[in-house]
Amino acid sequence: MVEKLVCVNCGAEYFPQSEDAPVVWMTCPSCGPAEGILDFRYDLAAVRDSWLDRPLTKREHNHWRYAELLPLKETSLRLEWRVGWTPIVDAQRLATELDLERVLLKDEGRNPSASFKDRASSVGVAHALEVGAQAIACASTGNAATSLACHAALAGIEANIFVPHTAPEPKLAQLLVFGARVFAVEGSYDQAYQLCSSACEHFGWYNRNCAINPVLVEGKKTAGLEIAEQVAAYGGVPDWVAVSIGDGCTIAGIWKGLWEMHSLGIIDRLPRLLGVQAEEVAPIPYALKHMKLPEPGDGKTMADSIDVQVPRNWRKAVNSLGEADGRVVCVSDDQILAAIRLSGRHGVFAEPAAAAALAGVVEAVDTRIIEPHESVLVMITGSGLKDIRSSIRAGGEPQRIKPDLASVEAAVENVM
Repeated sequence: MVEKLVCVNCGAEYFPQSEDAPVVWMTCPSCGPAEGILDFRYDLAAVRDSWLDRPLTKREHNHWRYAELLPLKETSLRLEWRVGWTPIVDAQRLATELDLERVLLKDEGRNPSASFKDRASSVGVAHALEVGAQAIACASTGNAATSLACHAALAGIEANIFVPHTAPEPKLAQLLVFGARVFAVEGSYDQAYQLCSSACEHFGWYNRNCAINPVLVEGKKTAGLEIAEQVAAYGGVPDWVAVSIGDGCTIAGIWKGLWEMHSLGIIDRLPRLLGVQAEEVAPIPYALKHMKLPEPGDGKTMADSIDVQVPRNWRKAVNSLGEADGRVVCVSDDQILAAIRLSGRHGVFAEPAAAAALAGVVEAVDTRIIEPHESVLVMITGSGLKDIRSSIRAGGEPQRIKPDLASVEAAVENVM
């Protein structure tokens, strides 16, 4: 039930029913690809009527349940691609430890390719099929790539993936097993992104990159739509939702979903956003203050999924943080390693970028950004299986013993 697309830079509006539709669904022609990011807007009154006719309570528990809030024709929905409705872990011991009312961990590692990015890729691939694409491509630090390879394999279309050569081996393994053509670029993520964009234009591939393709952000927002429904079982809307920030699309998408559910009356209030970046890769705090990006730095972080010096969708992220009365904190790699252990002790296996969101919560509690007895939901965006080397680095090595009980006793005594 798309009503229009709006440029987040100049405010120009484009309507799907107009003659411009075949041209204007990717970026604003006036502002260009670098600045002219578009945002889908929906006829929320029509959505509300549709939900009254067929309530959410009677729908399948996956992200396709929100069909009226996705930019796809009904015939394009791929109901057999089950994504979403990921579990929430009520980490009561962690809440007590942090002196918070409640800490909820939303485990996106339960999605088909083990990350949050399945939400975007499933919608993007469905749209690619809708517009008749024969091949699809993206640049990624890892998770967007593996999710695209997964859903392209389901659809039976060619996937072309551009990743930095430093991408973790488990993510590369997924890409190759799913049958994607993988280009390991000897350069940064930013260089991989530029090369992917050039290749899409040259070969005519469907461009899955969220920074330029607004369809993908609509897939990401299903997490926000879902949170709004799920938190009713955990005392209602939390005070904060914590999200790590790379390109800026994820936090913007989650906020959009929450905002739409509030507008539709599903939730009675909105949470604040806590954005989290790595200390060495943190352009968003500058962008929040100056409404432009800083010059690219040369810092690095172990959290590959947020190792993005030039966030392509920074404006949507900044706008969302502003609307949400949000804050941004930065955390070190050591804090991220500690958060991998912390989330694991409470039953959720997080990769570094996912654990960064939890590290940010700890930092925000320590600095009194999050006040005692407030509640927070933490987006754990990817499984720790995505980066085993970092997981072992965080968790430590096993104790090697001889095959006898005396060795067990000695090991236990040494630990104690």
